[in-house]
Amino acid sequence: MDRPTRLVPLHYVAIGGRGPEDVVTDPDGGVLTGVEDGRILRLDGLGDPDTARVRTLARTGGRPLGLDLLPDGDLLVCDAERGLLRVGLDDGAVHVLADTVEGEPLRFASNVVALPDGTVYFTAASRRFPLDQWVGDIVEHSGTGRLLRLAPGAGTAEVAWEGFQFANGLTVSGDGTFLVVAETGGYRLTRYWLTGPRTGSAEFFAELPGMPDNIWREDDLIWVALAGPRNPPLDLLHRAPLAVRRAAARAAVHAPYRPVGTVAVLALDDHGRVVHHMARRNSGFRMVTSVCRTGRHLVLGSVWEPGVAVCAAPTAK
Repeated sequence: MDRPTRLVPLHYVAIGGRGPEDVVTDPDGGVLTGVEDGRILRLDGLGDPDTARVRTLARTGGRPLGLDLLPDGDLLVCDAERGLLRVGLDDGAVHVLADTVEGEPLRFASNVVALPDGTVYFTAASRRFPLDQWVGDIVEHSGTGRLLRLAPGAGTAEVAWEGFQFANGLTVSGDGTFLVVAETGGYRLTRYWLTGPRTGSAEFFAELPGMPDNIWREDDLIWVALAGPRNPPLDLLHRAPLAVRRAAARAAVHAPYRPVGTVAVLALDDHGRVVHHMARRNSGFRMVTSVCRTGRHLVLGSVWEPGVAVCAAPTAK
């Protein structure tokens, strides 16, 4: 992989809430996000921190993570506590679409994408650990992440694929033939086929220099936020017996955690080739968990920070 270009933050915008974990752009150039207290926010005017505006559109009653804006203006929300939701941005109405999977409560829904035929795919990061103990799953390397499917009109979700290392970000290819799933604990993206002779199967798509989190599609680009760099001691631990990993995970969930200061975002094409790689060491804005573009700016979200970072977007290659 080529040496990354420098990710240059222009400014930061406090949004009155902690942990804008996912950020997505709406058709008018606003940015939608969800924060720790359950609110869904719309951010406008982020190009100038002095005139940026923050408006509350809805409250999920849980902890919103991944978002996907529907053509009719409603918002799909993966809520780590309540499951898969549909939120009306005009009236703030919240509807639960799925809160169980195969008879068990749906926990830690992470990211979501809707297909043109109305089918919704979404990820669940872990069956072993809740959101507030996410580091335990990364340490244990549980491989219990799942890709879930909700068919149009269905009242319950079904498992499309399982065995992911912390299933996270999700998007669909430009031609609609496959999904791309981020495996945070595996430093990789995985392809899940929707059409063709390999329908319903998964395969390697791209290896990454860090832990991928949310994914956002911009035309022919797949933008990926890297929540942290590769960690050699962690890689070594992942080769240890399960009992050792579980003991380490029990300790990790009770230990103080502070993200490292290295942040990065990538843009890939639908062949898994890197088009843009932007990174910064010793960043004051830590643990980038999402990225989207609005106008000439990239907007970075973070499950850790009380605001978003605004950076200069790269020029086309």
